[in-house]
Amino acid sequence: MARIRKLVLTHRQTLLKTLSYSGMHMLVAASVAYLVTGDIKAAIALSLLEPAVQTVAYVFHERAWERVLRRRRQEAQQPSPDHPAETLAGAVLQAR
Repeated sequence: MARIRKLVLTHRQTLLKTLSYSGMHMLVAASVAYLVTGDIKAAIALSLLEPAVQTVAYVFHERAWERVLRRRRQEAQQPSPDHPAETLAGAVLQAR
């Protein structure tokens, strides 16, 4: 239970965005499914199943992008070992 609470507190904004997106997605999915099938039961079933799977996928997608952005920030802060001259020039310019 403590792990769930920590997860919710750590990723609160992401979870709120996920829930609001999920609600909108279910409404759109139900509308499209009803237009395609003409069957309200099938539309409801599809509108619950597909967005539920999509919601889980979205959380992992959001976390993957957070990881990419975090790595980019870390790389931007570290000097490049492939180009020591550029790193030295950058350090000299920053010192001025």
